[in-house]
Amino acid sequence: MIGLLSFPALLILIFLRVPIGLAMFVAGLVGMIIVTGDASLPFARLKAETYSTFSNYSLSIVPMFLLMGHFATLGGMSQALFHAASSFLGHRKGGVAMASVGACAGFGAICGSSLATAATMSRVALPELKRYGYAGGFSTATLAAGGTLGILIPPSVVLVIYAILTEQNIAKLFLAAFIPGILTAAGYMIAISVYVRLNPGSAGTRPRKPYSERMRALIAVWPVLLVFISVVGGIYLGWFTPTEGAAVGAFGTGLIAWLAGGLNRATMAESFYVTARATAMIFFIVLGASFYNGFLALTQLPQEAAAWVGDSGYSPWVILIVILCFYLLLGCLMDSLSMILLTIPIFWPVIQELDFALVSMVDLQSARFDTLMASGADLPAVLLADAQTMLVDGQELSREITRELGLRGVSEGMLNRINIERTAIWFGILVLIVVEVGLITPPVGMNLFVINAMDRETPMVETYKAILYFVASDLVRVVILVAFPIITLMLIPI
Repeated sequence: MIGLLSFPALLILIFLRVPIGLAMFVAGLVGMIIVTGDASLPFARLKAETYSTFSNYSLSIVPMFLLMGHFATLGGMSQALFHAASSFLGHRKGGVAMASVGACAGFGAICGSSLATAATMSRVALPELKRYGYAGGFSTATLAAGGTLGILIPPSVVLVIYAILTEQNIAKLFLAAFIPGILTAAGYMIAISVYVRLNPGSAGTRPRKPYSERMRALIAVWPVLLVFISVVGGIYLGWFTPTEGAAVGAFGTGLIAWLAGGLNRATMAESFYVTARATAMIFFIVLGASFYNGFLALTQLPQEAAAWVGDSGYSPWVILIVILCFYLLLGCLMDSLSMILLTIPIFWPVIQELDFALVSMVDLQSARFDTLMASGADLPAVLLADAQTMLVDGQELSREITRELGLRGVSEGMLNRINIERTAIWFGILVLIVVEVGLITPPVGMNLFVINAMDRETPMVETYKAILYFVASDLVRVVILVAFPIITLMLIPI
């Protein structure tokens, strides 16, 4: 009961404008004192929790990605991305808006922050949109929606935090986010196309650029491609860990910014200062969440919730949809990082108890059989042919056949571990997408206020009207990804 009552108390603190990290810390500290009846244990935990939280090696990836985003801005990468995209798309109806979305996607690939992507690309794209006759509400809505790509397209700071909380592989989560990220960008471009056809006076066009100029603009984005391929490709190929990859990316973008003339002693000091402030804010939120979640663990709330769901008899899909709807509503009130830190320790044990059957034993056996065939194993042709026929027909191989084939890792225990991992990856991407939708959902979507603050001349209600097209695109995409998990998981090997 105390655990449940802590939620309204926490929300009251947040509505009173108490910083989210401090609110979670206070709720956790006071809750522990009430549960234990003694202040000595909570304060002793404070000493240990502070060290264990901040000494987590995986968290060092956060300041590196933030620094990489600052260096990328100083290196003129945001301008280069927008110029390249607008060179190819600007002459089309709504093309400059589509170019803004494409540039946001590219910048998000080296930034990892939604608000930073929205703010940076707005400074670059908003004047151009206004120059070519785009309506204020349509312009601000486009940039608010495009900014959300920063937390989905890898590398993503929020995905890193989610991976740490659920003890999942960061590289696999990054890989799983690719296709949903591409679908998001494509969906936003479709929304733009629909909007300008229904509202022809809301967008102008710019002159068609010759192909020679387009090629020069495309070549100018080589630093972005180099950094992205080096970081993400290096992680996937096993050249370095995600943390090492973030360090490589920060060094690479810093070097590019220096060569471009944007990085000097003053701008470097400012970048370090801004990164340190942002990192301190994030780390304090992480500490507050860790303390609050420790209190919830004492109350046994996550375990009780998981047990209740397991005994309720509700369909796993119904429970998943309810959780996603909760995230959609909460996303209108809180930033994505705070939501992840606050809710995942509660919802993840619940999701773990649900069986979505993402991988069957036949799927597992087929994957191991394909690996066996690729290895060129010397086995009787009849045995291989019979096994292949059974798997193609959807029949599970018997234990005797798997033993004769020498297939390893086809036990029920392995199947459960694989299903839990794939469920965690799929659920994480869904949560991130729904949180992303919350960032642009009226009336309190955070990205809407960030962008509108940069264009005071545009009434907020005009931004609300235009953003509904992008929200509709997001909701359609959520439905598709929920109905077809394979879209998210197709790049993740079994």
